[in-house]
Amino acid sequence: MSILFYVKSSKASKKGLSPIYQRITINGSRIELSTSKFVEKSKWNAAAGKMKGSNEEARLINSHLDILKSKVYETENWMINNNLEINTQTFKNKLLGIEEKQRKLILIFEDHNKKMKELIGKEFSINTYKKYETTLSHTKEFLQHQYSINDISIKHVGIAFINDFDFYLRNIKNCNNNSTIKYIRNFGKIIKQCYVNDWIEKDPFLKYKGKVREVERIFLIQDEIEILLNKEFKIKRLELVRDMFLFSCFTGLAYVDVFNLTKSNIIIGIDGDKWISTHRQKTESASKIPILPVTQMIIDKYTDNPQCLNENRLLPILSNQKMNAYLKELADICEIDKELTFHIARHTFATTVTLNNGVPIESVSKMLGHKNLRTTQHYAKVLDKKVSEDMKILKNLFNLKNCLTTTIKNIS
Repeated sequence: MSILFYVKSSKASKKGLSPIYQRITINGSRIELSTSKFVEKSKWNAAAGKMKGSNEEARLINSHLDILKSKVYETENWMINNNLEINTQTFKNKLLGIEEKQRKLILIFEDHNKKMKELIGKEFSINTYKKYETTLSHTKEFLQHQYSINDISIKHVGIAFINDFDFYLRNIKNCNNNSTIKYIRNFGKIIKQCYVNDWIEKDPFLKYKGKVREVERIFLIQDEIEILLNKEFKIKRLELVRDMFLFSCFTGLAYVDVFNLTKSNIIIGIDGDKWISTHRQKTESASKIPILPVTQMIIDKYTDNPQCLNENRLLPILSNQKMNAYLKELADICEIDKELTFHIARHTFATTVTLNNGVPIESVSKMLGHKNLRTTQHYAKVLDKKVSEDMKILKNLFNLKNCLTTTIKNIS
């Protein structure tokens, strides 16, 4: 930091008095401030940065400049002692007593969620919005628990804050590893937004080490699918739930995508047969799936359903909450020892229905509407049966080579 006092001759008054300015240079960047003092140019000592002479006028002006210089050094020392970053903007604000606008974490988070809510159905799903609302709620509770405050400046959110929040979610809220990481990632989006907007100097998440652990994904095997297919239900509600679940098992569509289907989503594919053509709401990527016999049977079954006709929907699916509740009842009745949710149908399509029957993972990925193969690999568990079949081919090749080698030796 350097300080220079100089006169601006270009701004001289009609009486020939030039204003004295103070220039503060910080790391090559300048702050220029008026001292509110004027002097005749001939009486100014440019090299010394002060007024010539020792008369009363010179003593008063030079004393004022010394006070301004001392104030600059006092401000510098205060900022250093308080571990504040010194740049032209922060220094000028502190020197002049201008309070920086405090950007608060919770206010920014609430504004983000408000905008997200307005974009539901356009860019975000209701479930995504709810996840961010839950993360916001956890953040508020953490601030109360850790600091007994309702909000905090985003400049105080560093890696220590993030690690403490991580520990709070695991220890106080009893979240498992993957849930904790998902909440932290949602929180991280808010912090990254602050970084992109230049509200904070660094992204503290660059030092965060949390990772999602791969979990064993539940899906139905062939025997369990056949139990559902052949089961007769006296309760229409359960029959409907079974049909919607199986529809997803044979199409791989997520709940919201099944809910949004209309008859216009049925097209004639490249092979001349019927396909389902839609865009996944979650990723906005195209998804085209050939209609299998079971799928067509379910579509035909509900063609004249009053709800479908009145609401222009392909299928009369219940709410996701009700579907998941009734699926547990369905599993009990069918003696399927798995905690069924609607999303398990999507896993079942990726594994038992497609991969296990020799459909290449690239085709499975395209039907699931994934943007990259890595995402599909999380859903599509290659079963031991498939590994066994693939290895049998390899064993046969080795046996063939051994036989050929033996035959050649015998001939020789």
